Amino acid sequence: MKNFKNKIFSNHSLIYKIFLLVITTISIIYLFPKGGQFKYEFREGKPWQYENYYAPFDFAILKSEDEIKAEKDLIKQNLKPYYRNKVEVINAVAADYNNKITLMLKDPIFANAHKKELENFGRTVIDEIYNIGYLDANSTSFQRNNEIMIITNNTANDQILNQLINKQTLHDKLIFYLKDAKYNLYADKFSSFLIDILKPNLFYDKNLNEKALEDAYKNISLTKGFISEKERIILKGDVVEGKNFEILNSLKKEFESQLWSKSNYNWIVLGYTILVALAMLMLLLFLHKYRIEIYDNNKKVTFIFSNVLLMVLLTTLMIKFKPDYVYIVPLVILPLILKAFFDARLGLFAHVLTILLLGFIVPNSFEFIFLQIIAGIVTILTVSELYKRANLFISVSQITLVYFLSYFAFSVTKDGNASHLELLKFELFIFNGVLTLFVLPLMFFYEKVFGLVSDETLRELSDSNSKLLRELAEKAPGTFQHSMQVANLAEASASEIRANAMLVRTGALYHDIGKMFNPMYFTENQSTSVNPHFDLSPKDSAKIIISHVIKGIELAKKNNLPDRIIDFIRTHHGTSLTYYFYKLEEDRNIGDLNPEDFRYPGPIPFSKETAILMMCDACEAASKSLKIPTGKSIDELVEKIINGQMEQKQFMNADITFKQIETIKKVIKKKLKNIYYLRISYPE
Repeated sequence: MKNFKNKIFSNHSLIYKIFLLVITTISIIYLFPKGGQFKYEFREGKPWQYENYYAPFDFAILKSEDEIKAEKDLIKQNLKPYYRNKVEVINAVAADYNNKITLMLKDPIFANAHKKELENFGRTVIDEIYNIGYLDANSTSFQRNNEIMIITNNTANDQILNQLINKQTLHDKLIFYLKDAKYNLYADKFSSFLIDILKPNLFYDKNLNEKALEDAYKNISLTKGFISEKERIILKGDVVEGKNFEILNSLKKEFESQLWSKSNYNWIVLGYTILVALAMLMLLLFLHKYRIEIYDNNKKVTFIFSNVLLMVLLTTLMIKFKPDYVYIVPLVILPLILKAFFDARLGLFAHVLTILLLGFIVPNSFEFIFLQIIAGIVTILTVSELYKRANLFISVSQITLVYFLSYFAFSVTKDGNASHLELLKFELFIFNGVLTLFVLPLMFFYEKVFGLVSDETLRELSDSNSKLLRELAEKAPGTFQHSMQVANLAEASASEIRANAMLVRTGALYHDIGKMFNPMYFTENQSTSVNPHFDLSPKDSAKIIISHVIKGIELAKKNNLPDRIIDFIRTHHGTSLTYYFYKLEEDRNIGDLNPEDFRYPGPIPFSKETAILMMCDACEAASKSLKIPTGKSIDELVEKIINGQMEQKQFMNADITFKQIETIKKVIKKKLKNIYYLRISYPE
């Protein structure tokens, strides 16, 4: 049991990766649409490249979208629109007439008229108008057909539209009723009165018409034929066109619409599991073979797998709810993120694997895979310096343009002309580019959650105008200059051995920020002959010198510097001694001398970059003590310091070879000689 536990603990990193692989595979399979896949690829106008094909089961031939649209347009043209007869309007008009007719008949023009008879005639005219129907002026714009349906108290009756009365024909209709000789004298006055009284009673019922149209659409048959099982569909070499193309499309949609049944569920799941697991395993093997430092860091591996899973999630959700909008998903964010935090090669490899996985579930998979891989390659080649917004906009514009060109070329090649280009696709590519711009806030989020540092963040931190570096330059100018020199040495050394030059440069700029608290206790900041250490014991002096590491860490955390930068502050002296004060105490001390009182707390460097900083920092600081900096004295100094660090086993945890250390020595020697190069004396 104890041996088993030991094996578990000793292999916990590998066990975690296996667990991560399994969880990611299960999650991706769960996200995949539960439908079948048509195993043949075909394009209209191209020959059928497979064997003679027979129907695997009975299925219906589906109508094309154009055919369904044509049927809908025909239904829309022939559907009788519904108008509602509002009886309450008729009653209100009748009441209004009764209230106003007596007052109107008092007009002198009606002095000789038979007022009661005229009053009753007016009621007859109103009844006649509403028996025909008075149409609301705003309703005629909805008319599609001359025949309409009028709804009165839930009863529908046919009517001809041009027989109805409207605002334009009302006056003529009233004059027609009043043209009788005995009413002719009062026609104009009485008709004006009725026009003011009468209100439309027929109104277009939008909701009822929409429901009727929707019900009519539901009755449209989506099929136009039937294919029986084992019926021949197409022969090898036949051109896929016309009816053959319609039948193959119908069969493909039938496959995709079929849910996994109990009979084939296990086999389909097994197939998907193998394919997805292989893809994710390839990603792990790539990390193990070419990016071992990432592979050994479980947090980074989790980060990479999480981003792949996120892209699959976004794409599958879009396919489920709006498959035509699949190109709106900004898949190029994946290579962008991985390039920013790691490198371009890993970003492209992960992107290609993700696109291949999505090829199983997206419509028009060949087109999708081609467009997305091309876009990913362009992303890797064009995007640089993400932290500069102008560069990001330019890069995203280039990616969007490549989407345009690739889609155009693909469509023209497939269809033989540009008549089938979809404007929607171009709009989706533009929106895809807009969403890609959100990579910057997403990177900021990842930096906080996963503790990663992108090259863009390192560039921002390495700006000498940043708050902390400006403060260092003001409070400890000598230390600031020392840090700049060390940064240049470290960057050159890292580039030579292919380490992360930007990371080590940024770490070098901040490694001594703890000296801001007591700047005059460090020789590079002492501009006079006054040295405060003269008033302290060697032990107290060593304590102050050592404290700059702890205070630097505290200051870095207070200013939210990333952990990867803080690592350089922690390790740049490792567990070495403050040798000057140790020897001073050794000369003065009468009793026991404890070396630990003069030792930095560590830890020792644990990466190439932190090891480079330790070497460059010690060599640059020691070079200031050379009274006559000649080439030979610089070579001897560098050899002595770095060999001493190796003897103290300061690099035993760093992944750095003897060959790389020798290369770093050469770079430091060369750079220091350039720094201390003396010009020849010119005659006055």
